[in-house]
Amino acid sequence: MVGIIIASHGEFAEGILQSATMIVGEQENVAAVVLQPSEGPDDIRKKIEEAAASFDTDEVLVLADLWGGTPFNQANSIYEQNKDKWAIVAGLSLPMLIEALTGRYSMNESHAIARAIVPVAQENVKVKPESLGPVEKPAVPAEGNKALPEGTVVGSGQIDIGLARVDSRLLHGQVATAWSKDIKPTRIIVVSDEVSKDDLRKSLITQAAPPGVKANVIPISKMIEIWKDPRFGKTRALLLFENPHDVLRVVEGGVELTEVNIGSMAHSEGKVMINNVLSVDEKDVKALHALKDKGITFDVRKVPSDQRKNMLELLKKTNFA
Repeated sequence: MVGIIIASHGEFAEGILQSATMIVGEQENVAAVVLQPSEGPDDIRKKIEEAAASFDTDEVLVLADLWGGTPFNQANSIYEQNKDKWAIVAGLSLPMLIEALTGRYSMNESHAIARAIVPVAQENVKVKPESLGPVEKPAVPAEGNKALPEGTVVGSGQIDIGLARVDSRLLHGQVATAWSKDIKPTRIIVVSDEVSKDDLRKSLITQAAPPGVKANVIPISKMIEIWKDPRFGKTRALLLFENPHDVLRVVEGGVELTEVNIGSMAHSEGKVMINNVLSVDEKDVKALHALKDKGITFDVRKVPSDQRKNMLELLKKTNFA
């Protein structure tokens, strides 16, 4: 696995690594090195060299905070002796770091990862109001881009559900980055009667979709309708639910699920904490057992790199189970 060195002035490198870890989980072959105000070029160079020596690979990617800054310059002097195995990208940002960390699972060379992360970092520079951003040329509408007639079979004729996840936060960093990278959906679908009626929440969710992925908010009845519609046969979906009873309603409506990922269930009055991110009440537990009786298994993980936990074992901590 390619080693990644995050190099910065001050504590920025350590802080951004902590942020990325919250989203994609603990990582191997990663080191944060910082240039303190009292230190000079030789100090940061030594830290970079020690970080590279600690990796179990010669492939090293350096993510520096500032082009031409001391951390970059010292990494660059080492790079000159290791051009075939090292790469440096400056302008460090959280989207860039997350893309680099997740990219290591499919790319084994620092040069390949460096090439891949630059456009992602650029795409994630956005502004509100949008009028303050660069002016984009209007897209030329494609000919024949009309709604398909009912009954048209596209692809397999069946929507491909890559992940069904219960997460009270719905679409947030861990979903938009870690899970999207793992599942590679073409569409993220929030399934909720309540949220589908809230224009503000719907707007925020659609804006939070990762580049290249569309996000929609639909009621439960619409999800059941889509499942039965063969026009969605080329859609790979990541489904998000606020709670397990909404999942149960969808399954009872005919949507076929084999496994449900349990990411987070927020605490509120009357709920019991079963771990640091999951709280349940009697209604939740009944829904989970009903799903189990339908043959559905549970994958309790915040991010793909976490170890799976046993939901039924966790439920034994309550008086509801």
